[in-house]
Amino acid sequence: MSSPRHFACLAILAIVASVSAAAKDLAVVVNKSNDTKTISTAELTKLVKSTTKKWGGGQDVIVVMRDPNTPAMQVLLRKVFAMSPEQVKALTTTANQARSTPSFVFAESDDVVLKMVASTAGAIGFTDVYTINSSVNVVKIDGKMPLEPGYLLHGVW
Repeated sequence: MSSPRHFACLAILAIVASVSAAAKDLAVVVNKSNDTKTISTAELTKLVKSTTKKWGGGQDVIVVMRDPNTPAMQVLLRKVFAMSPEQVKALTTTANQARSTPSFVFAESDDVVLKMVASTAGAIGFTDVYTINSSVNVVKIDGKMPLEPGYLLHGVW
């Protein structure tokens, strides 16, 4: 017969396995014409908060992401924006009103994020690492690629 201790150990193992299975990395992707290969956390924060409005080549920065309320975006909001979903929506509204072309675009899926980044020269997008395809370039953050230990946008959703 199983003892209560045996049952408790199995329950703990099941919880740990489900949490680690949900751990994912959010990749930063840019249009193929963008030669940015790596970016620091500080630079990334300036891009997403519209402090930096243009890339080095002069293109307008256009941030493409999922709705800030989605579970996948929570790691981005915590670690880069340092804002709540409501604050991010207010920032995006203000930034979009200040320009003739939007600086923030919300996509309904990771596939749409990739399509928008692939078709927009100044776009930077955030997507689940497992949806990346050859239509975009992946950018290192602080010298680390998604799935590497210490990667900034590692999270659980």
